[in-house]
Formats: sequence, structure tokens, C-alpha cells
Amino acid sequence: MTWIEALIMGLVQGLSEYLPISSSGHLEIASAILGVQSEENLTFAVVVHAATVLSTIVVLWKEVEILFKGFFSFKWNAETQYVSKILLSMIPVGIVGLCFKKQVEALFGDGLFLVGICLLITASLLAFAHFAQPRKKENISYKDAFIIGIAQACAVLPGLSRSGSTIATGLLLGDKKEQVAKFSFLMVIIPILGEALLDLMKGLSQGAEAATTLPLSSLIVGFFAAFISGTLACSWMLKLVKNGKLVYFAIYCAIVGSIALIYSLS
Repeated sequence: MTWIEALIMGLVQGLSEYLPISSSGHLEIASAILGVQSEENLTFAVVVHAATVLSTIVVLWKEVEILFKGFFSFKWNAETQYVSKILLSMIPVGIVGLCFKKQVEALFGDGLFLVGICLLITASLLAFAHFAQPRKKENISYKDAFIIGIAQACAVLPGLSRSGSTIATGLLLGDKKEQVAKFSFLMVIIPILGEALLDLMKGLSQGAEAATTLPLSSLIVGFFAAFISGTLACSWMLKLVKNGKLVYFAIYCAIVGSIALIYSLS
């Protein structure tokens, strides 16, 4: 992977992690276009995942700081309850990631055909959330947090957007737009780090050669590309959700998903 390819892959990762268009699906598409194998270097995957987590913390630093202070006051306050909901939401994806990741990959596989199908599902989910008018709630409940967590677990499939699935699910449950967007981005921090850890462990199991094939310049370029684009995408997405503009991403996912399907069948 050259530094130019690392730049492109980093930008794709950072932008698509927060925009509801599926980072895994777009990385699959970018890999096919560039001729880059995702298995080529698992260290790169770890680096760009770390960059996207850092971008979330930067954008939502005030919220993160308040939650930390409240949680470590060791009182059953609003912050502790919010963190508890985040931890609850991570149970489904934790179970899938730790216990069934290989089975899911073996069952569904990968490739542009699956990406195309899942992008069309993402488009349908975003469109449905846009036109539905559920009764609004004041706060995200524990039940809602767990259901949103199930949506995140389903998004392990390439092309099924993690942010799109969680935000759309929260909106369909009647949670407020700004609240569900922030919850979606905060709840994904630990799963992304967990995914990076799994990639690192996979790389170590394959030996030192699998983890050191990329030049340092490519890793640095990929990190900063993912961090900068992730910071911009995270900030932009918060505004888009608040203004109800997700339907445009439904159209985009439908178009890209259809192209991926046609290309895979050609």
C-alpha cells in the first residue's frame, strides 16, 4: 500500500465511519478499485480505527468529560445512568464480535454483492426513519439503548452502516434527533477499539511479517487522513441529524448499492 492509497483509505474510513454510508462497505469498494487487499496489513486497520476513536473524543470532548466526572463520582447520578446505558448497548455487539464473528463471516462472506445488498438495506432503513413519525421521548431508555445496541451488532455486515443503523433505530423508537446522534457516536467508541484489538490479535497470530509490511509513512498518512476526515464527518453528522437530512444518504446508499450489485454481477 502506497502513501497515496493509504491517504484514500484513511479518508474513506474517517468519512464513512460517521456518515450513514457504511465504512466497511466503502472500504471494500475502495479496496476493489485500488486493488488493495484488506488482509495486506492489519496494522493499518488498527491505526485508522484508533484515529476515528480519537476524532469522536475530540468532537464530543465536553460530553465525554462530563460523563467521566459524573461516573467516577461513584453516585447513581444522570451521568452514571447514561454510561450504564452505553455499556448496556455494547452487549449485543460484544457477543457477536467475540463469539460469532468468524461464523458471521463464514455465513455471509464478503465482496461487492453483499456490500450492495446491505447498502440497499441501509438506504431503506434511513428512508423509513425519515418518513416515520413516532411519538417523541424525553430521554433514551435502557430498553431503547439495548435495541439500538442490537442494531449496532447487525451492522457487522459490510455495507450495513453502523451509524445509520443505530441513529435510524433510535429515531424509529421516538428518541430525539440530537440525543440519539450523540449516543450513537459515544456508544461506538469501545466497540471500535475492540475491533482494533481483534485486528491486532489477528495480526499477531499471523506473525510479525503480517504486522510490519507497510512503510511508516503510509501508517502516518492513513492515521491523519482518518482523524481529520473523521472529525469533520462527526461534526457534520451531528448537524445533519438535527436538521433531518438523513434521507439524502438513503438516496446515496441506494445508488452506490445498486452500482455495487451491478458491478459484482457483471
